[in-house]
Parts: sequence; structure tokens; C-alpha cells
Amino acid sequence: MALQAERVLARIFSDQSPRRFGSGWISGILAVGLGLLCVAAVLCLHFPQWLTLPDLRGVYPLELVRAAIDIAIFAVLALSALSLLLRRKKALGLAGLALAALSLLLGAGGVEIPRGSKTSFYIGLDWFILGVISSVALFVPLERAFALRRDQGPFRPGWLTDFQYFFMSHALVQLMSVLVLVPAVSVGEALAIPSLQTLVRSLPLIVQFAACVLVADLAQYGVHRAFHAVPLLWRFHQVHHSVEAMDWIAGSRLHLVDVIVTRGLVLLPLVVLGFEQSAIFAYLGFVSLHAVFIHANFEPTSAWLERWIAMPRFHHWHHGIEDEARDRNFAVHLPMIDRWFGTHHLPPERWPSGYGVSGVKAPDGYVSQHIWPFRRGRPSLTETD
Repeated sequence: MALQAERVLARIFSDQSPRRFGSGWISGILAVGLGLLCVAAVLCLHFPQWLTLPDLRGVYPLELVRAAIDIAIFAVLALSALSLLLRRKKALGLAGLALAALSLLLGAGGVEIPRGSKTSFYIGLDWFILGVISSVALFVPLERAFALRRDQGPFRPGWLTDFQYFFMSHALVQLMSVLVLVPAVSVGEALAIPSLQTLVRSLPLIVQFAACVLVADLAQYGVHRAFHAVPLLWRFHQVHHSVEAMDWIAGSRLHLVDVIVTRGLVLLPLVVLGFEQSAIFAYLGFVSLHAVFIHANFEPTSAWLERWIAMPRFHHWHHGIEDEARDRNFAVHLPMIDRWFGTHHLPPERWPSGYGVSGVKAPDGYVSQHIWPFRRGRPSLTETD
């Protein structure tokens, strides 16, 4: 379904005109993307109890949020007009105008927020909006300026499937809290040694942060290696390795079972050791950016940096389709962990020729890929190789 949707979108919005700066393509894409975010933001004002995170509702500077929505709608109108002027096919510009009009009809930034009662269930649509804005603003320019594969483009095959993963990983934040955070904290507090926690908390915050990165990556290494070694776990982790093009959004493709088990077991030792919440939050902020960066379509390398911190080339080899890349580079942040355990692989000046799992083709779409590991008779890595 996702692949068919990609083809439909390509037929509607594509033409033979160039996509370089000044062709109207960039302004059209920005208009559609920003227009969709405007509609989502206005819906958040209409239904905050259902579509926003409770912890963030009282933090937002509401007048600035309203002004930002109105400015964004104006920007969509301007970008749409520019695309209509510059581009032969008008679909992008017209779509942008339609989204701006819908945002205005819904009330734009002037929506009166209802004083409804709290709900027990919510999705993080506001968290998704913030995630899209920050990720696109940071990684899209980075990939365009320093692309490893310059002909790949942002809308390569499979992008819609990965965008579905990106959306669900943000929208399901309440579910992730229940299935990951609550069990990890409960078990961690039961296993905690008070004297050890007191010692850890006496350390400077910068030392605690560095220790969080090391401890979490050691746990990540062990869990990640188990997902490759245990056939049952591999069925779920194979979804992540089914990506055949690497960019900033490719890392979002993770089966829920993979996410729950990995994040829970990585968080557990941090709770047991009793790191300060500020140190853990700093680590979570770091991993949320760095885990995206190592999947990026980003070419620059540095021999010195690559020795101490994972760069895209290090993790690209983990996804490489070559036999030499199999079961290598399990660490997310610190390559030295793979050197300690003999799984480090980073041939000088070389990148993998391709990505994915040899002989295995995953279905398209978020739902299909979540059902995929449960299907009997599905070929595994060992069976195909």
C-alpha cells in the first residue's frame, strides 16, 4: 500500500521539469509539508486533550504558538504562489493553497481552546510536529549539502513507509511510556542499591552524562547483538534492516517489539545505578539526535572522530548488504565497544555498496511490516544466505 501511495503521489506531483533551486519544486514541497503541519497544529488547538502531551500543554507560550501558526500559514500561501509561478505543473502549488485554506477555515491560530476535561488517552501530535520541524530543519540541509549518494533525493523508494514509522514513534508516546518507561523504572527501583546510587549521584553532571552514554551503549550493544543472534528476535529486528536506502528518516523503521525490548533494557541499568534525571534527560536528547545522524545520507568522515564516536559510515556498514558487514558495528555511540568485543568493521575510505538483507524483501507499509515477523515460512537471514 505504501509503495502504491508513493506512486500515486509521484503521478500527481511529478513532472519532467527540473528540481533545482528556482524551479518551483522546492517551494512547492515546502508549501505542502508546512501546510500539513499547519493543519495538524490547528487541530491540536481544537482538541488539546486528545492530540497533545499533558506535560507540554502548560509549557507552551500560547501567544507565540498562535503567532507561529499564522505566520506559517502566510508562508504556505507565499510558497504556493511562488511554485505556481515557476512550475509548469501546478499540483504542488494548488495543494499548498488548499492546505492553507483548510487551516484558515479551521480557525488558524485564533482557535479558542476548549476547557474540556482531561482524558486518559492521548496521542502526541504536537510532539510529532516538533519532531518534523527540528529533524527536517537540521538533517535535510545537512544531507543536501554533504550527501553521500547525491542522486538519492528525499523521496526515494520506501520514504512513505519510513515516514509512517516516524509519525507512529511520536504519536504513540503514551504507549511507549506505559510499555517501556513504567516497567523499566519499576524493576530498576526494585534492583537498586542505595549506597551505589548515592555514589553515582555525587558525581558531577557532566561525568554522569558521560557514564550514561557508556552504560547505555554497553546495554544497547548486548541487546542489539542478541537481536541478531537469536532467530526469534531477528525476525523483528530484520524490519529495521530491510531499509534499502539510508537517510535521516531510515532509522525510524523499527518494529514495536524491537523498540519496547531495546529501550526498556537500555533504560534499566540507568535507573538501577540511580543517575540524576537531568543526566538521563541529557542522554535521551543526545541519543534522539545521534541515532538519526548515524543513518543519514552524509558523506564527510574523520579518522579521529570515527575512532571515538559513531559517524554515519560506521553505522552504514552495520546495514551493509556485503557479507563482510554481517554482524558488525552493534554499538550506537561508541565504536570502541565493538573493538572491545571484536565486532568492529570500518574499512578505510570505503562505504557499503548497498543496504538491506540479501535475499529478503520486506512488505511495504507500517502495518504490513509489523505483521511480517509473525508470518510462518518467512525466509530468515540464515535461510537465504
